Amino acid sequence: MTNAQLWMMIAGFFGANTLLILYMKAEMRRLEGKIDALREVMLNNFAAIEKRFEAIDKRFEAINQRFDDMRDLWRAELHRVEGVLDARLKSLEDRS
Repeated sequence: MTNAQLWMMIAGFFGANTLLILYMKAEMRRLEGKIDALREVMLNNFAAIEKRFEAIDKRFEAINQRFDDMRDLWRAELHRVEGVLDARLKSLEDRS
């Protein structure tokens, strides 16, 4: 092997590596653009999902409020019935 052949082999090696590195950098830039687009789509989807969960939370809050209202209504009705029963019991005790 002559010196010229050796230098050509070394230059070819570095040249091929340089081309490979430049190609990889270009691919990375292209992939970064795709990744950024994917990230944007995912953030939009997560925002939509979060809005749906907020709507579900509002519905559950409304249901909880209705249960609280019903509980208060039942308490008031039971208190009224208790008063009526107390009055009847007192009436019965007064008769005897």
